Amino acid sequence: MGLTATSLVLAVGLLAAGALVASVCWAWPRLTARTLPAMLGRVGVLAGNQVLTLMVLGLVMNNYFGFYGSWSDLFGTGSRETIPLLTDAGPAPAAPGERARAGVRVLATAPVGPASKDKGLPAGQIQQVVVAGASSGLSSLAYVYLPPHYFQKQHAETRFPVIVALTGYPGDARNLITRMNMPAVAAAAIDRGEMPPTILVLMRPTVAPPRDTECMDVPRGPQVETYFTKDLKESMATAYRVGADAPSWGILGGSTGGYCALKLSMRHPEAYSAAVSLSGYFKPPVDPTTGDLFGGSRSLRNENDLMWRLAHLPPPPVSVLVATSEKGESNYEPTLEFLDAVRPPMRASSLILRSGGHNFTTWSRELPQALPWLAQRLRPPGTVPEPGSPTGPLATPSGDPRPTPSGDPRPTPSGDPGRAPSGEPADAPRARPETSGAPAF
Repeated sequence: MGLTATSLVLAVGLLAAGALVASVCWAWPRLTARTLPAMLGRVGVLAGNQVLTLMVLGLVMNNYFGFYGSWSDLFGTGSRETIPLLTDAGPAPAAPGERARAGVRVLATAPVGPASKDKGLPAGQIQQVVVAGASSGLSSLAYVYLPPHYFQKQHAETRFPVIVALTGYPGDARNLITRMNMPAVAAAAIDRGEMPPTILVLMRPTVAPPRDTECMDVPRGPQVETYFTKDLKESMATAYRVGADAPSWGILGGSTGGYCALKLSMRHPEAYSAAVSLSGYFKPPVDPTTGDLFGGSRSLRNENDLMWRLAHLPPPPVSVLVATSEKGESNYEPTLEFLDAVRPPMRASSLILRSGGHNFTTWSRELPQALPWLAQRLRPPGTVPEPGSPTGPLATPSGDPRPTPSGDPRPTPSGDPGRAPSGEPADAPRARPETSGAPAF
């Protein structure tokens, strides 16, 4: 029985309820004596009921937040063997002109439901894959969303932009599908013309479980930063019709994944040109799950502190979107400080809810606006950006000088991410327009 199985939650819940009834109706009346055995019995009954209650709460919380996806994740007993590079001839149908897969092994495929009820056509395909890295020696399970255009004959020679989406720690990549419905959100946005056809790679940042590496190349440890900035891109480029240049790659994440998205784009603008952080933080924690990430190096610690980077290093030429909530999130004030610290050529936008917690519900509200925002800042491999476009030369900063609080965000038309759709009231929920330095904040 899996750790996240509903049947396990029900079984433990029924056991806890049965134990409570048995304690009240049967055990407690028999343990009323003032003898040592009776006292120990009462302590045992109370402790047993509390343990069962905590187990139920723990299972429910784990299922909701997706902390651990399996028993091996929980106890750190999963295999740590590196999965070798493989050439796949799996069940996925190859599109015309597609090359053999190298570094990616396809485990299963499934269609994505129709993006539009009127059309009734499949909205693409999800492939469950293992992506292995030659340089880092790491490998990880992932889910690749391929838009319907990928399989159309007229796009047989087309290469597509890519968005890497990361969960929090320890995370389960399936939550990006089951809890945030990311492939369906992308398919609907593509169908409405709000984002170009884009490939999604859904992963978790924990590629060296159970350790929380904060997406770092740990001294004498897992080289996770290399995996995400080099290996992942190289393996995907040999397996799918994608490019390897930074303008066609973006990265998005929530919580730990949000920090990783910002950090990887800021430290490696040659790998990712744009990033979205949903409830992310700006400095890696050091706790029992991380261990010593820096090998005692203050320099390495500073380099992974995003606020330190903005204050002491040249700003990278990347675009970022940071999302938070005025109430319910602990990163609201740090997010404003981050926005104030951004300088050209780096660009920053914000999506701020009036209220929202650190959970999938909040991130699901933000995703329909954040995902098109990111996709609009990427361009297909080999194309040249137009002046004034989100991927082109810097535009003149404009808009509210402070981040605009918003309610429940809705997708906005392709183009200006800060303008409400025509016909909607001026205070319609929106992201703050993209800016490129202190004067616009």
